[in-house]
Amino acid sequence: MPLACLPGAAAAVALVLCAHGVERAAEPTAQPAARQAPAHTAPRPHILPRATWVGEEAREQPPPRYDDGVVAVFVHHTDSPNDYACAETPEVIRHLYEGQILARDFDDIGYNFLVDRCGVIYEGRAGGTDRAVTGAHTQGFNHRTVGIAAIGTFTAGAPVPKPMLHAIATLAAWKLGPAGTDPRAEVRLVSSNGGSRYAAGTAATLPAVAGHNDGYETSCPGAALHARLPQIREMAAEMQGRASDARRETRRIGEASAALPSGTQADRRRADERQS
Repeated sequence: MPLACLPGAAAAVALVLCAHGVERAAEPTAQPAARQAPAHTAPRPHILPRATWVGEEAREQPPPRYDDGVVAVFVHHTDSPNDYACAETPEVIRHLYEGQILARDFDDIGYNFLVDRCGVIYEGRAGGTDRAVTGAHTQGFNHRTVGIAAIGTFTAGAPVPKPMLHAIATLAAWKLGPAGTDPRAEVRLVSSNGGSRYAAGTAATLPAVAGHNDGYETSCPGAALHARLPQIREMAAEMQGRASDARRETRRIGEASAALPSGTQADRRRADERQS
């Protein structure tokens, strides 16, 4: 049965966290997968730096850990209120950070990026937005992945703002580009922790743009947001310059038709005309 996300600091204006089951220390034990030469990339979206939200609350922490690349994205929600003004987002992130640092003894915020309801993207975990920073967001699958948190609660029936969906897609397209990963594809990831859905050392086949609950037993990122993941994958693929599924099917049919003998094509056109 899915686990609900655990609450963070009680004083953090009723905000609760959805990084349940995060690995506190992510050692570089993941087995590297064969890397495909990047054929499709997407531009870097505008990302507000940590300094925008961390302020004087930054605490001493160990150096960032890095992987050799990013081949998958895990999407989360923060399980916090949805009615914030976007001008309040830095304060919201700061409360999430304090909850993970103080209540859960993390060394930093677990998510690599956070996206608010207006589609503004914020740098989360320290280490550099352009680098493959090992996050602390999906137990067992923090290696070679990026954690993107949608700020809010997106359980069944909750509306997911279009700017938020677009921002998540732009991040996914950009971060998966260097590995040549199609956001609509599946990837092979090796679990590093038996607390995930897969025993440690197990090779799991997961969506390249997955929900937190695809890798870990949790309700995160909420049923409403998880239902929008196919849309996010398709948007991200188009941002990488890949043909949409509909365009690919149209092209496949066209190529198959062109391969038919000319008489067969004429017969098919006459049959189509009779049906119209």
